[in-house]
Parts: sequence; C-alpha cells; structure tokens
Amino acid sequence: MSVKLEGVSKLYDSQRAVDDISFEIQPGEVVGFLGPNGAGKSTTMKIISCYTPPSEGRATVDGFDVMRESMKVRQRVGYLPESNPLYPDMYVREFLHFVAGLHRIPQKKRRIEEMIGLTGLNEESTKKIGQLSKGYRQRVGLAQALIHDPDVLILDEPTTGLDPNQLAEIRKLIKGLGKTKTIILSTHIMQEVQAICDRVLIISRGRIVADAPIEELQARMQGGQIVEIAFLRPMPLTALEALEEATEVFAEDERAFRIGVRPGKEIRTALFELAVRNENPILHMNLKQQGLEEVFRALTSQKDSK
Repeated sequence: MSVKLEGVSKLYDSQRAVDDISFEIQPGEVVGFLGPNGAGKSTTMKIISCYTPPSEGRATVDGFDVMRESMKVRQRVGYLPESNPLYPDMYVREFLHFVAGLHRIPQKKRRIEEMIGLTGLNEESTKKIGQLSKGYRQRVGLAQALIHDPDVLILDEPTTGLDPNQLAEIRKLIKGLGKTKTIILSTHIMQEVQAICDRVLIISRGRIVADAPIEELQARMQGGQIVEIAFLRPMPLTALEALEEATEVFAEDERAFRIGVRPGKEIRTALFELAVRNENPILHMNLKQQGLEEVFRALTSQKDSK
C-alpha cells in the first residue's frame, strides 16, 4: 500500500505550511518523519489522512486521491494525531465499540478484545478514558487507529507520555506492525527513529530537506565529530566559521556553539588559539561523535518560520 505526494502545498492565507513537497513511500516501509515544531509534519499527515485538503498538488494512497476518493483512502489509513482526541466520559471498550461501528467492522467484540490485548489495555479497559493516565490514553488512541486493520498507519508522536517500560512495548509493537503495514512515524526521539525506521524524511520550513534510508544517514555519521563549546563572553560566529577545520557552526546563543569537524581534522588546538587571540576564555569544550541528532540540527538549523 503506497503513499505518494506530488508537488503538495498547503496554504493558510499567504503562509505556506507545506511548500511543494514530493515523496513516495512503498508498501511495508517504516518511515521516520522528522522536523522542528511547526515545520509542516502534522499538516502533511493530515493531508494524507484526509483531515485537511492540499491547496496544490496531489496526494494518493494506493492510487486513490485524497480529494476525490477520500472515503476509500480513509478505509485504508489509520491515524493517531498528536492531540489524540478522545471522549473522556466513555469507557475504553465503549469507545472502541463506537469506533468499530463507524468502520462497520464485523465481529466487533472479538476485534475490540484483540486491540485491547495488542495495545496492553487489559487492566485499564473497564475505566473511563478520562480516568486514564496520558500513556494509557495514547494506547487507546493507537487501538482506535488499528481497529479497522488499515494498510497505512500514520502515527504523530505516538509515544508521548509513556514510561520507559511502555516505550519499549509500543516500539516493539510498531516494529512488528511494520512487517505488514506502511507506517509513517513522527517523533522527536532520535533513538526511536534508529530503532524502528527503515528510512527518514526530514522537513524544515515546509520543505523536504532529506530523504534517505536510515543506513545511509548512519553512514554519514561514521567518523563525523561535533564540538560543543562555550566561551566566557560572546564570540563572533564569523570567527568560528573561518576555522578551516570546521564544516558548519550552529549558535546555541552568543557564547555557546556546536561545530561540525572536517573528517581527519583536529580542531581543539585552533579553538584554544582563537580563544587566546580574542582574550575570551573557554568555559567548557566537549568532543563527541556525530549522531542523528547532529544531522537533524544541520539540516534544520535555521529558525523555522512555518
């Protein structure tokens, strides 16, 4: 069950929340959809799941257009939005029975029990949703997204509010679902992406800035180093960018920076010399291997305006 976007944009008055994006996700792929807050992730997922129409371009699920054939798309998509809208006065089983009815699911009772077992809701299933912790409400949201056995699963921050044990369980569940379903997973947890996803899409300011298999992004990290440094007083960004050992410089504030290091180069001596020339002591400096977080920062470092 493929998902395809071609030149899709979403405008709110003159603001482009999504700006001419194109990508295709093949059946059985688990794709991490990353980006800063306000970058256009949730808007893109709402377009795919028919919650909001695109202003320009075309989006399809299994060849069905989200605008002209939205009911067929909805039958094939399960969606857990970040806000996870639920009915707090309904009991867990009552709510799932309601959702199953909307999808016209045969043998509803059996399917509801399957979802309760799959998402670990057994002990909480007799409670009202409003009595549940945030983590268990997330499980109810995941159960409703899965109850009609969709071919495409769209999960917007699905592990929000889960404790470490619940995190491990839900990650294992998502990984298992990826064997038979196409999954789009939005998260800010980089370890989650590396543990679950086959491929990564990164969006910034409404545009796709990276689209690569996770192995390719991991290969970019190998041998890459990053320096975290803080000076006593403000240091001009241009002075750091002028260092031949530096690839890119990201300012945390006017005194603290993260500096990408060219492969095979030693930058610490140059930084000490820079500090001496500027009579600006170094408060701390830390050298570490570059990770997915650093790749994300590099690609989305400018202030997001969407």
